[in-house]
Amino acid sequence: MKFIHTADIHLDSPLSGLAAYKDAPVELLRNVTRDAFTRLVDLAIEEMVDFMVIAGDLYDGSWKDYNTGHFFCREMGRLNQASIPVYLLFGNHDADSEMTKKLTLPANVHTFESRKTSTFRIDALRVALHGRSYKEAATVDNLASGYPAPVAGWLNIGVLHTALEGYAAHANYAPCSVAELNAKGYDYWALGHVHEHAVIQQSPWIVFPGNLQGRHIRETGPRGAVMVSAEDAGILTVDRVLVDSLRWEVVTVDASDVGTLQEVIRLVGRAFERLLAATPEHLFLSVRVCIQGRTGAHGELFGLESQLREEILGQAAGQGSDRLWVEKVRLETQPLIDGGALALRTDALADLQRLLEQAPTDPDFLQSLLDDLRPMVDKAPLELIRRLPELEAIRLGQAGELVRSVSPGLLAYLAQAN
Repeated sequence: MKFIHTADIHLDSPLSGLAAYKDAPVELLRNVTRDAFTRLVDLAIEEMVDFMVIAGDLYDGSWKDYNTGHFFCREMGRLNQASIPVYLLFGNHDADSEMTKKLTLPANVHTFESRKTSTFRIDALRVALHGRSYKEAATVDNLASGYPAPVAGWLNIGVLHTALEGYAAHANYAPCSVAELNAKGYDYWALGHVHEHAVIQQSPWIVFPGNLQGRHIRETGPRGAVMVSAEDAGILTVDRVLVDSLRWEVVTVDASDVGTLQEVIRLVGRAFERLLAATPEHLFLSVRVCIQGRTGAHGELFGLESQLREEILGQAAGQGSDRLWVEKVRLETQPLIDGGALALRTDALADLQRLLEQAPTDPDFLQSLLDDLRPMVDKAPLELIRRLPELEAIRLGQAGELVRSVSPGLLAYLAQAN
């Protein structure tokens, strides 16, 4: 017997910030959650699994329109034709209180109630699934405590959308401890809510499959579900299956050993080559490039930052593939010459350094700077402002932080020019 355990699908989740990227593959990004789910259904049919478990956050919230529901019904209909039942639990994003639109689902879809814990039995397999959906999005009660005792002699699966102990990065919904899950006496805990794949333990199995598709740069690397095989004696194997169609990656380039913009660009191009070679050909890549290191190129990079992005986009295009998109370029380099060395100089550059050191605490200077820059920032799109820390600092009136952040690069650029 085998089944698929998935969670955190977030069908049709909006990808925020796309308007700020003029070259973003918007249509591709809009459809990635559907593509990943279709690939999972394809796999379920191909492998002839006995059933599928969805442990919460199938949806990202109430639908914009009924197209999201129609898509899910079609995919469930495909599983129904293959005689594959689905056991569906709703989490914080698709709790009863969040959903204003609903559709009647195909007969093979069995939904866990939100008022109390419910149990579904698959007599032919001697499998019992226990779970409880969320009624309210902000469910902070310990739902696991109300799960029933296991069905004796059967394979018992607990389905739960929970932060679990130790996952402080995620909202503390339906909190519980590993000890509490162990005490229930189930064979397998099919969890959801944490977007990273994690096997917490193996006896009993406590598993987060991770989300099905990365949706932004904070969700890098492979994404998918798990395939579980079992027999009368219990769980045999839990194997990860990858179904993402777009993968988010961070490419870090160390520029410590180079001294010019062109040398940095060549390093980025070689990094792109390695990444594409290591990535399956069916996957599209959304890449953030981070350039780091104490380098002689720091000043040139600072002075030509807009050209740097265009050069990096050119390197992506030069790979001869349309499956690589540059999401953002981050400059995290440092100059070879430090503030102490500049202070020993007796030229105008040293005078400028002293001025910049004093500027963050000079209220008149800061106010004059804000007066000059705010009209420009006020005309910029809000998404662009939030994407660029310097513009956000001006909008918030934090000119001191702006001066501190740009001073090292400005000094390095001028030192290199001289």
